[in-house]
Amino acid sequence: MEVKSKTYLYRTSVRWTEQRKGVLAAAGKPDLQVATPPEFKGHEGIWSPEDLFVASVNMCTMSTFLAFADRAGYTFHAYESEAEGRLELVGGKFQFTSVILRPRLTLAPGGDPAKAKDLLEKAEAACLISNSITARVTLDPTIIEG
Repeated sequence: MEVKSKTYLYRTSVRWTEQRKGVLAAAGKPDLQVATPPEFKGHEGIWSPEDLFVASVNMCTMSTFLAFADRAGYTFHAYESEAEGRLELVGGKFQFTSVILRPRLTLAPGGDPAKAKDLLEKAEAACLISNSITARVTLDPTIIEG
């Protein structure tokens, strides 16, 4: 399969509102209230850059899996995933050092667990967000036979 070279641009804006809070926006999408997390003198209950970073890895892996499963004609009943990012002080700077993804895939009756695991692993390896960060991404899947 030949892959053509393509470039895409994604634009967002952020506007400070008060204290350590702001609004994240992108054309044609709902605004999202964002804030500094509580660990850094921020706010509870509001999406932080740290939340969004970990969510991006989790969401990208899911969407890549969905594309691979569709292309392979692989059917399943459910996909859910939890993700945990480790933020550490390294060399005097905070950085994410690892992200653990814990997808739970419920197969359709007669589904092939080995194929499911293979597709999950390929999706994680191909996820453009995982490929764009320095944090180590680990996949810890649970496959439930239907």
